Amino acid sequence: MWFKAVRLYQLGGDAQFDFANIENALESARFQKAGVTQKLTTGWVSPLPAGGRSAEELPIVYQQGDRMMVCLRRDEKMLPSSVVNEEVQTRIEEIEQKQDRKVYRKEKLQLKDEVTIDLLPRAFVKSRRVYAYMCRQRNLLVVNATSAALAEELISAIRDALGSFPVKLLQTKESPMVVMTSWLQGDKPYGAFTLDDECELVNPMEDSNVVRCKSQDLLAEEMAVHLQAGKQARKLALIWNDAVRMVVSADLTLSRLRFEDEVLERAADGSPDDEVAVFDQDFSVMSLELDALILQLMAAFGGQEE
Repeated sequence: MWFKAVRLYQLGGDAQFDFANIENALESARFQKAGVTQKLTTGWVSPLPAGGRSAEELPIVYQQGDRMMVCLRRDEKMLPSSVVNEEVQTRIEEIEQKQDRKVYRKEKLQLKDEVTIDLLPRAFVKSRRVYAYMCRQRNLLVVNATSAALAEELISAIRDALGSFPVKLLQTKESPMVVMTSWLQGDKPYGAFTLDDECELVNPMEDSNVVRCKSQDLLAEEMAVHLQAGKQARKLALIWNDAVRMVVSADLTLSRLRFEDEVLERAADGSPDDEVAVFDQDFSVMSLELDALILQLMAAFGGQEE
């Protein structure tokens, strides 16, 4: 299970939780398939591969040392408004013709509700799984998502299950925008970070004034012109330790996360043939890399703000 993106959250002081307590709480909120008239349903499923077992046989959480992985399943029935509106219009025309009367707004809204209920059982279901792991040692929640809405949905679901789950976006003492801008101005990136070939510059006084660069020498003179005009780096592509490529955003979201072959080969050592063993080995290597990367990322921006 290799994360493609990361949103970072700091667990509150009260979150010195017992993994067993979380497991029991999420077990009681396992995913249940949507009812006939339900448009959206969420619930917890095992992050582990099935390996021939049924969903009920799989543990609801996966624990490895001081880390615990969870997975929220989100099923949404896709019912295009154009399909609903077309059916509503058909029913309106039938009523007006058969009953020789005008259909007004209140009745149209009622018809829309009826049509939605009638069509939901035949709607296409879009299923999505959001993975995250908690690191007790670092007091971190690492969510495999770039979308704030998806990450907050997962956090809310944990909070609903536990009753309390103090958590906030990870903050650093120095502004990531200011630090990343200094790297583009010639300062050497911190630690094992090196510049890649992509960035997004923005005028902090005018958010719509944006320059996006790809496959670009980020230290070239043409970039310096934008920086001299007052633009700052809102997103910056970096390589860490020649092992992980990513785009770092000002809110510390890591997108387009890519682990290099050396890391993937390390995870493949021993070539386990059991799906769970493969998952276990992949997660071990991935989480250790991410832990070290995150620790150095925090240091690059002045340390974690308490």
